Amino acid sequence: MTSDPSAHGSSFHGLVQWHGTTIIGVRRNGTTVIAGDGQVSMGNTVMKPNARKVRRIGDGSVIAGFAGATADAFTLFERLEKKLEQYSGQLMRASVELAKDWRTDKYLRNLEALMIVADRDTLLVLTGNGDVLEPVGEIAAIGSGGNFALAAARAIADYEQDAETIARKAMAVAAEICVFTNGNLTVETV
Repeated sequence: MTSDPSAHGSSFHGLVQWHGTTIIGVRRNGTTVIAGDGQVSMGNTVMKPNARKVRRIGDGSVIAGFAGATADAFTLFERLEKKLEQYSGQLMRASVELAKDWRTDKYLRNLEALMIVADRDTLLVLTGNGDVLEPVGEIAAIGSGGNFALAAARAIADYEQDAETIARKAMAVAAEICVFTNGNLTVETV
């Protein structure tokens, strides 16, 4: 991670909160959804309004979203795909192995990104600090609008049971509050 967290976002408990994106993951009733906005910002300028920060990886049974540098995220997607192949599609094992490499490998530890990854049974947040986090309440959010989306999702989770509805409503709240987040969503479901 960068030595100056303010260069890309504000630090929260040692994690860099990235400007320019919001990603949320929600698991409910056997369905897992990851949604991300499409805005890419450089400073105070919107460089692209329709980026795709959420995608299917591996054989399509895993979905992933990233916050951070795009090239770094693609590198991490590729590495996670290789780990999924190596460990027969076991997301938890592949994620732990990726996190170990990310923390210890000279090249990988300089990558500036956070990821939410999921399959039908597992929802995880991966960090360059070597963390593989299972979120409380099966809702996770990252990025500059992540805390807004997380708060909104938790607020409606008691009365809304559809994972995609929770994710979309939470992203709408984040897009209204965070200037680095827009309403152009990519949503993937497993």
